[in-house]
Amino acid sequence: MSSLTLAHLGPQGTYSQLAARAYSAVFLRSRGLAAKYRDCPSIAQTLLSAALGEADLAIVPVENSTEGGIAVTLDTLWEQGNLQIQQELVLPILHALYSEAPRLSDITQVYSHPQALGQCQKWLSQNLPQATAVAVNSTTEALGLIRGNSGAAAIASPQAGLWSPVPLLARNINDYPDNCTRFWVVGAEPSLRGARTALAFSALRNVPGALVKPLQVLAEREINLSRIESRPTKRSLGEYLFFMDLEISQDNPLFQEALAALKPYTDALKLFGSYDVLSLQNQDLSQWAAPEKG
Repeated sequence: MSSLTLAHLGPQGTYSQLAARAYSAVFLRSRGLAAKYRDCPSIAQTLLSAALGEADLAIVPVENSTEGGIAVTLDTLWEQGNLQIQQELVLPILHALYSEAPRLSDITQVYSHPQALGQCQKWLSQNLPQATAVAVNSTTEALGLIRGNSGAAAIASPQAGLWSPVPLLARNINDYPDNCTRFWVVGAEPSLRGARTALAFSALRNVPGALVKPLQVLAEREINLSRIESRPTKRSLGEYLFFMDLEISQDNPLFQEALAALKPYTDALKLFGSYDVLSLQNQDLSQWAAPEKG
């Protein structure tokens, strides 16, 4: 059986690893493909692995229902320019608190990825008002950092306990029960067909109507815009990139017509591929959490 290398944010036990294993189980195996996994120290490095050919695909988070867009994912996609979205996965995100502390009142620091800290902000304020939040690169890195420190805690997935001996103190601590994250499966292969298309552009100039006109191009052709997010160009204060998800495939003639009409209103425009959405929100993630055999 041939295999693909999937890059994801590490170390083992992260939500990104769960997404990678879910993608392998649900999508790759049905096509007769196996997966090898490559842990990366950051989301940017995960995408760079795919851009440089060190991995066949990168699985990265792009948006959380509570905390919004993942800026580093969007910024790196724009900077690399040669990556295409092959698939979207939507996973439920449940958080748990781990610590060697005997009581919650003994905890003075809580470590986790910034997204996880934000998704549990209310719970932390109510249950650990004395604790300082400490942002680190990943949820499972946080688990490693608190070992042997009875005054510290970490927020990670309930499944992360399979990879760590640190006791689990509390489950389901995320502020909203329907918390979920969109992950993109990204690779170098062209991706021209799918229910959605992602693109980004910088406006021709910062003047009134600079964004309205591109939106009118889509509205006039009845192309639904499911998401829009702005990011700074990093060139000058007040200059922005606009990332859009459109409910149309690149190979649709209507999209090609809209694309031609958009270009006169943009300074730079990049297509990130067309893709289908696979929702795993009702799935039990624990089935993909344990180390795979073989």
